Amino acid sequence: MPNTNLHNYILGEWTPHDGDGFPQYDAVTGELIATCSSEGLDYAAIMDYARRVGGPNLRKMTFLERGLMLKKLALHLHGIRKKYYPLSYRTGATKGDSWIDIDGGIGTLFAYASLRRQFPDKPFHVDGEAIGLSKEGTFIGHHIMVPKHGVAVHINAFNFPIWGMLEKVSVNLLAGVPAVVKPSEITSFLTEAIVRDMLASGILPEGALQLVCGKGHGILDTLGPQDVATFTGSAATGRKLKALPNLIEHAVPFNMEADSLNAAILGPDAVPGTPTFDLFIKEVRREMTVKAGQKCTAIRRIIVPENLLEDVQLALSAQLQQTTIGSPIAEGVRMGALVSRDQLGVLRQRIAELARDAEIVYGSPDEVAVIGADAEKGAFCQPVLLLNDDPLNKTAAHHIEAFGPVSTLMPYRELDEAIALANSGKGSLVSTVATADEQVATAYVMGAAAYHGRILILNEESAKESTGHGSPMPMLVHGGPGRAGGGEEMGGVRGVKHYLQRTAIQGHPTMIGAVTGQYQVGGAYKEKVAHPFQQYFEDLEIGETLITARHTVTETDIVNFANVSGDHFYAHVDETSLEGTIFERRVAHGYYLLSKAAGLFVDGRKGPVLLNYGIESFRFTKPVYPGATIGVRFTCKEKTRQEKKEETDVRKGIVKWLVDVYDETGETVAIGTILTMVKTREQ
Repeated sequence: MPNTNLHNYILGEWTPHDGDGFPQYDAVTGELIATCSSEGLDYAAIMDYARRVGGPNLRKMTFLERGLMLKKLALHLHGIRKKYYPLSYRTGATKGDSWIDIDGGIGTLFAYASLRRQFPDKPFHVDGEAIGLSKEGTFIGHHIMVPKHGVAVHINAFNFPIWGMLEKVSVNLLAGVPAVVKPSEITSFLTEAIVRDMLASGILPEGALQLVCGKGHGILDTLGPQDVATFTGSAATGRKLKALPNLIEHAVPFNMEADSLNAAILGPDAVPGTPTFDLFIKEVRREMTVKAGQKCTAIRRIIVPENLLEDVQLALSAQLQQTTIGSPIAEGVRMGALVSRDQLGVLRQRIAELARDAEIVYGSPDEVAVIGADAEKGAFCQPVLLLNDDPLNKTAAHHIEAFGPVSTLMPYRELDEAIALANSGKGSLVSTVATADEQVATAYVMGAAAYHGRILILNEESAKESTGHGSPMPMLVHGGPGRAGGGEEMGGVRGVKHYLQRTAIQGHPTMIGAVTGQYQVGGAYKEKVAHPFQQYFEDLEIGETLITARHTVTETDIVNFANVSGDHFYAHVDETSLEGTIFERRVAHGYYLLSKAAGLFVDGRKGPVLLNYGIESFRFTKPVYPGATIGVRFTCKEKTRQEKKEETDVRKGIVKWLVDVYDETGETVAIGTILTMVKTREQ
């Protein structure tokens, strides 16, 4: 990559910056890579463009369409992902580090694309179940979630130029909200490269994504009540941004994910020679050296039983001794450089501060041997392990973070003390407890969960497939309380809802059903001559109802069902055993009612219905005794079109049906939702 000035992508075009700009240097060689700047940018115009152009373009798409857009984008980037590795090496990242950033980021796109199946094929989401608000059922409430009419502004850290962006934009784009991304000015050359390919693909609608490569001073100043701001970086910077008057005045949601003092605790059962002990040493070593320790989830505090302190120190030092340092492209290198010489200077200062309370027992912040590079030009630092022998009273390690391959070892006497030490970080993104003892794991989780956004229980049983301490997963929340920022990123559906406005709606079930696209109990029925099972997906209407024939339940029905099913529960077959129960006499099986209901509403002729897709829920609300007469109100509740996985697949959709089984008094005796797979008319 030649020396160049990076462009900002704003208002629908790539715009070069004026002036000298901020210099970006190769972390390994110290060579100038590019310059970037955001001076003179009109942020009011940038945000207006996102709201006016990007927002409407995304909101007119359904969740299904937006999810397919993410899938298409992920496939495109996956096919060209290798082109980003040489640029990533210039940030100091090894091939393994780069895999986390590049392939991990693209993997997050895939993960959020798959969430389209958990949302309706609509531009909005219906949240939860309807709530009855009146005695007669003519007034109900429900919640819907609609995309905010604003813009998501993402301020990202230097350590993951690709993953940091993709894990955020995948969520807001699925939600239907456009984004303005401001990566760190230190490594935005890598973000710019992938954004160019994302935009050139033509997959994203106009206005869905804009990029600011410079420092971005003032980028939050024009945000309003429909906008969302997210921040990843240092806790100190995050607190300053969160307190900006504009954000407070307009109550702008601010999601903060800050570097924290994450801990790893060795359980008292994990003694040397056990698999758990070995796994613990391996995990701590990995988290100290991956990305040269520049991860927001890196282990900063190693909390171990005091009688195992020396064993851990020796074992970990031996592992760190095997860590070869140097250029990411040099053979045999296991750890690369920090992101810059400036960062190296800050790291050395933090190590000096920690050393006032602790002793350096491995490594040196001032000396390092490197492979394939010049230690004086690159931002290299060998792993540094400190020992704090009195962590309850010497507290520097609980509030000072050295953002690099640095961690502090400390002892505990009892598990309660270990929990107290872990919690002394005042909130972290993640902590790990290494134990094979269920009681130890339970006690730690119950004592520490309030202080940590994620807890990994590490032992031999899960180690083979475990993603490890430092890997946030798209379907789990990433964030933590207190020092960690108090925010939550990703988390599957939970993350998408961060960009949606939840609104309560109230009215008659028929009207609420019309708004939500879901039939509501008590709403008007639509009866047709054609049987529901003889209609294609497009022809079925929400609220369409089949009132079935009726059937009188007999003792013979109950006995026969018990014999066929093998369910000889006493309440169905032995009237002499009913004393002290809620039943007056022999009662019909609940599953008999469900089976008989199916017999009443199913049309046996071949038609567009392909199969029974499953039961979503079913409740039995009133005992049914011999002599009762039952019927079914079979109502089309909700429809979701399915995508074709293969070109030869039949086009189809999933239809949810409300099955309301009632008796001769008109009272519901069983109610639930079943699903059928139905062909579409157009193939």
